[in-house]
Amino acid sequence: MDRLVKPDVKEVELSFKSGQKCSAVFRLTNLMHTMTVAVSLSTTNPGVFSFPQPFSIIPPLSSATYTLLSQPSDQPPLRSPHDVITVRSAMLPTGKAHQEDLRRLFSAPGRHVFRDAIIPISFVGPQVVEFLISHHTRVPEVNSSLNKAISGCSESQLAKLLNLAVRSENADLVSALIDNGGDVNFRDSDGRSLLSSAVMSGKIEVVKVLIASGCEIDNSIDKVLYEAAAKNRVDLIEILCKSRSNINVNSVDLDTRTAIHVAAARGHVEALKFLLSIGGNADLADDRGWTPLHHSSAAGHLEAVGTLLEHSNAKYAVDIDGKTAFALAAENGHAELLPLLRLNDALHRASRLGDVSGVKSCLAEGAAVDGRDQNGWTALHRAAFKGRIECARVLLTHGAQVDAVDDAGYTPLHCAVEAGHAAVAMLLIAHGARANGKSLKGVVPLNLDRFKNHPALVARSLCREKERA
Repeated sequence: MDRLVKPDVKEVELSFKSGQKCSAVFRLTNLMHTMTVAVSLSTTNPGVFSFPQPFSIIPPLSSATYTLLSQPSDQPPLRSPHDVITVRSAMLPTGKAHQEDLRRLFSAPGRHVFRDAIIPISFVGPQVVEFLISHHTRVPEVNSSLNKAISGCSESQLAKLLNLAVRSENADLVSALIDNGGDVNFRDSDGRSLLSSAVMSGKIEVVKVLIASGCEIDNSIDKVLYEAAAKNRVDLIEILCKSRSNINVNSVDLDTRTAIHVAAARGHVEALKFLLSIGGNADLADDRGWTPLHHSSAAGHLEAVGTLLEHSNAKYAVDIDGKTAFALAAENGHAELLPLLRLNDALHRASRLGDVSGVKSCLAEGAAVDGRDQNGWTALHRAAFKGRIECARVLLTHGAQVDAVDDAGYTPLHCAVEAGHAAVAMLLIAHGARANGKSLKGVVPLNLDRFKNHPALVARSLCREKERA
């Protein structure tokens, strides 16, 4: 005979509530047709669990109900391995016995005592799940405990717990809660999505789990790019842009700031460069009239200022108070920025005047060789328009873009031709300048009519174009 009694559950679940005594009820059935059975109940943790009546009698083919009690505790008393109830039984021919008689019966070893069942004890409910999330690094077998605890949670409780798991930065817990019915599109009291919370936490594995699970964002509320830019997390920005087609890199917040404004204000150069590389507009102004350059200049972020100067003409932009980035840097005592913010002006001036030494000095001090003015002109445009061939040569030697296009679609070669400087035009063509420049307005043709007396220039230009065709 294998056993005398059979439990009606495979596991006893206690709904845990902090500071309160917990209880759970289960039944045992006597499998004997004619024999009364004595029953003994014990647990692996008697300091926590108890039975009001550890010894009992069950008549033939009858059932009895038992209550497991746990002592009040501030946190669920989880252990590894899990605590269990041991059910032992013995035949009782007399059909009657006192508690002390039953105690002696089960105290005496022998074949007359059967071990009928081992019933695991589990704690369930939202407080258990919350405890596991908060202590996941210290609770053994957290996933198995979590899966059991979730069974005692409602849908609304599970959604809030999923939000807590996202903030805990544990991707395994997030996956487990989603797999058990957690609403991946839950929003917190501020209306933010779980993905927004994950980005704020900075855990990319959690972000990946949420994206794979179909978590949606609302661009009017979820400023995920701003949050990633604020952390200088290029990896987060990249995965968000790749996985969410509705993310606009130039979207603005309530202050009309973009993610580039955020990165610039914090001096996060890596995020700034990446945002610019995927179409971020460095010239957009917020509601104060501040461009990203205004923000980085006011905060004194030297490297960010240098990066923005390579992608923006905002050096000349003024805010609603009429202040440029230079003025803000000066007001805030960032003297190290002043040469950089004005250095390109000096380079343009030296190029226009034909001051070769000045051009070399500016470049040596860090001026951007392709730095642009408010019309999109580079120093090479200036030198070409004024016929300053030696300055043009120095600029080209230092890597100046020979076909840089200004806001009207004109290249330095256009400037040299329009101003009638054949030698400079020849120099530019020798460095690969094209006869036609492209801008947003289309192709601007190069007029070589005025160089009819310079057949070598015309022939060389036409030859270059033929080679490219």
